[in-house]
Amino acid sequence: MPPNGALNFNDLLEASTKSAVHLEMRDTYGVGDEADDFDHWQRTGERDADPGSTYWTPWVDLISRATARGVRVRRARIVAEPVTDYIRYEHAGTDVNVTAGEDVRWLPRRQAVDLLVPGGDLWIFDGQRVLFNHFTGAGDWAEPGLELRTEPDLVKRCVDAFETVWDRATPHADYKIR
Repeated sequence: MPPNGALNFNDLLEASTKSAVHLEMRDTYGVGDEADDFDHWQRTGERDADPGSTYWTPWVDLISRATARGVRVRRARIVAEPVTDYIRYEHAGTDVNVTAGEDVRWLPRRQAVDLLVPGGDLWIFDGQRVLFNHFTGAGDWAEPGLELRTEPDLVKRCVDAFETVWDRATPHADYKIR
């Protein structure tokens, strides 16, 4: 997550009591904290898939704490097919997300053309707060990178959009990269 003094993703997730859902809609990201791992994967085809590695431990610990409290953590990804190298990289590491306690699904973009979805990636916490993730065109964090919104009608539209994507998407274990 991007540095942002006023908004802290970890605090929002730690405060969640029921659910945290993540909608991803980009086909490539260029965020700095993944750059070394992505470069290594591009060169070697090897992805760090060790939940206990230095790269993954903070995420695995955060998600594991949330799920231990009873928070249901779900992630849906809308992707173009054939997928980009970045999506191949994400897919190669998604078993760690699942091991940590996330439920992950994939929806090919062609199956989403009739859906109305928000204009950018987001997290929804307890169905009450939406945290929009803002990126540059190159996929790095924009400034500011996070925007928290709580207007009930906006939150409901985002929840409804996520649930529609979720219902249509394929579970990670069944999604085959094309």
